[in-house]
Amino acid sequence: MWAYTVGFTVLPHVGGFLGWFLNRKEIPAWYEKLKKPSWCPSRRVFPVVWTMLYTGMGYASYLVWNDLGGCSSKAIVPLGLYGAQLVLNWAWPPLFFGARNLNMALLDILCLDGLAVGTVCSWYRINRGAALLLLPYLGWLAVATCLTIRIWKDNPEHKSAKSD
Repeated sequence: MWAYTVGFTVLPHVGGFLGWFLNRKEIPAWYEKLKKPSWCPSRRVFPVVWTMLYTGMGYASYLVWNDLGGCSSKAIVPLGLYGAQLVLNWAWPPLFFGARNLNMALLDILCLDGLAVGTVCSWYRINRGAALLLLPYLGWLAVATCLTIRIWKDNPEHKSAKSD
């Protein structure tokens, strides 16, 4: 059973790592030049925070999967919401850093917020501990959403597509 625990816990890190790896050169080349608010966290904070959040999310998903007896019909909605929000989470870095498309990144994170809240609500009825493990993620998403909105608003020349 430990293999399932590890697998579920590691899964969110896969997309997070790929998003970073594929877009790592865009951070100093483009992101640093954007106008950002004074409360924008340091670049060094993001990998630490996302490592903790992805670990909590992954383990929480294992708890829900386990409580529902694996891939059963009861798991479709709660794990479907989780999977959908995870895909949007993974899509944000390529949209923001790779495509440099602030419009799409903003749309992505707003949809992500709704799916993440839906995930927490659906999980709360199944496993309160799992739902509580997602609360730091919701908090960080709130910061990330506000930051995305602020960057979108303050950088009108970068809203729609990649340009050098």
